[in-house]
Amino acid sequence: MDNNDFELENMRQQMATLKKKLDKQEIVNDHIIRQSMKKAAGSINRTYLWLIVLGLLMVPYGYWVFVKELNFSIAFWIGTSIFMLVCTGANYYNKRNVNDANLMSNNLVDARRRMVRAKKFENDWLFVGIPLLVMWLAWFFWEAYKINNNLFNEPISWGACVGAVIGAAIGLSIHFKNQRQYKEIIEQIDELTE
Repeated sequence: MDNNDFELENMRQQMATLKKKLDKQEIVNDHIIRQSMKKAAGSINRTYLWLIVLGLLMVPYGYWVFVKELNFSIAFWIGTSIFMLVCTGANYYNKRNVNDANLMSNNLVDARRRMVRAKKFENDWLFVGIPLLVMWLAWFFWEAYKINNNLFNEPISWGACVGAVIGAAIGLSIHFKNQRQYKEIIEQIDELTE
């Protein structure tokens, strides 16, 4: 074996070693990215779970507060309960897109499609949820006005205004956080599938 053959064989071994290292690095990167996506999806899933639990608890709590304590009409409580159940149903519907233990370990094209669908649904829900909330608030103030005929001297009216502002801030914060996490997951899937 001459010197050139020896160098060529040495280069082949080095290339094979380098290829193994690159393959191993790619597997590690893939694993790290999938773990990151799984963590973000888990965070979104937990948020939906909390929103579902709160929505369901609002039905009996709403009866106690609105009917028993504030003397609002039963119709208002029924309307509020329906509104809470619709919101809970929307959260449950969207949670199904994220709530799959094998979502990030299976077909990434399917995972991406589900994340895009969930992201879009949550964005579209604002166009339904915000008008419903405005109508509910108007009905709330009407109920408060019917009790004392003086809406602005009632502490409940001012409390409702403060609660609406705080609730809107929390709701938008949750929405933007979820949207950011959806976007990160989608970008990571795109990176893996390129």
